[in-house]
Amino acid sequence: MSRLSIPTRDEAPAASQPLLDAVKQQLGVTPNLYRLVANSPAALGGFLSFSGALAKTLGVKTRERIALAVAQVNGCDYCLSAHTYLGLNLAKIDAAEIALNRGGGSGDPKANAAVRFAALVAESRGQVADAEIATVRSAGFTDAEIVEIVAVVAENVFTNFINNVARTEIDFPVVRALEAA
Repeated sequence: MSRLSIPTRDEAPAASQPLLDAVKQQLGVTPNLYRLVANSPAALGGFLSFSGALAKTLGVKTRERIALAVAQVNGCDYCLSAHTYLGLNLAKIDAAEIALNRGGGSGDPKANAAVRFAALVAESRGQVADAEIATVRSAGFTDAEIVEIVAVVAENVFTNFINNVARTEIDFPVVRALEAA
């Protein structure tokens, strides 16, 4: 059971209700994460705006790979479950690649650079070495894309932390961080 309330749409603050309606319209369902964050209309609005902007960057496979790596770093079972599901069904990433992503890598050389960099950013709280920036650049990422990688890490750190704090009830097929990546 969640340690913070996960309101239904009608129980959520009035200012959150149209935002939850938009989530349901876009996804077809309203995952517990969004209902949890709906406790704060400001947090939900900010999260949806940030996520919406980032959805136009890097490509869905890269974003899902980063989400998996960051969720593993932060030990977030909710996000590992959600992004394993989304990786398999939305981004069409196979199970072997998802395992690599959870370990901070990828079988694709360019994606490997992005995922490794993202995992390092999460692990080091952004204190990466010059060599790490050079490596991601040499893989073909521009400075704008490096900023986007860091932004996707930050987006996922927020969801990892809120779900870890709340112990949000998982509403996807369950994946545990403690399982070997």
